[in-house]
Amino acid sequence: MIWGALLLLAAAALAPVAWSARHGSKPRGRQETAIALHRAQLAELDRDLAEGRIAVSEHATAVLEVQRRLLAAASPDPAPATGSRGALLAALVLVPLAALALYLPGASPNLPAAPLAERIARARQAAERDAALIDELRHRIASLDPKSDRARQGLLLLGNVEDARGNLPAAADAWKQALQVRFDPTLAAQTAEALTRVQGHVTPEAAGLFRQALAAAPPDAPWRGVVEQRLAELR
Repeated sequence: MIWGALLLLAAAALAPVAWSARHGSKPRGRQETAIALHRAQLAELDRDLAEGRIAVSEHATAVLEVQRRLLAAASPDPAPATGSRGALLAALVLVPLAALALYLPGASPNLPAAPLAERIARARQAAERDAALIDELRHRIASLDPKSDRARQGLLLLGNVEDARGNLPAAADAWKQALQVRFDPTLAAQTAEALTRVQGHVTPEAAGLFRQALAAAPPDAPWRGVVEQRLAELR
């Protein structure tokens, strides 16, 4: 039964290629495809920022890189290459065979799925292990001189870990303590963005950090435009 399901999935995945080969449709040129891809990446980055999956500084840096690639892709390009029907038909045969060759050496299609209770227990154990590691990190930070660079590095790590776990209040608190040791405009903007995402709007505390970040940052800071937009929300 599992092999029949695999065959159906392979057929469904390759059906568009087969349709293209049968009807002789021409693939889009490399330039057009690259532009569409980069525009999709920009939209995805904006969604990640809006949903809080990436920080302001990471979003700004990534957007600049994608925009650079978009400009490069938009430059004049030779006429789009057209694929032959023979190549498409060959792909219909070779792709499933290559996938099968990769799958078979370590395949266990008849292995039963792990019970739900077992998966839940593993997830709980992983969460408990992460919590224990974070508690240990907090304990080590507490044993350091709170104004030392080692304490600051520990606080940065703690904030990044909490941010990755989706615990934005704890991440913002750790980053604020790191800022008290030594101010950094990028970290200030990141902290302010975390505070904004926690409250759903730009708070007075976040606005103060945003302004300090702008005042201390170089003119070409990649996140400057995003911070200015945040401050514009207060008007």
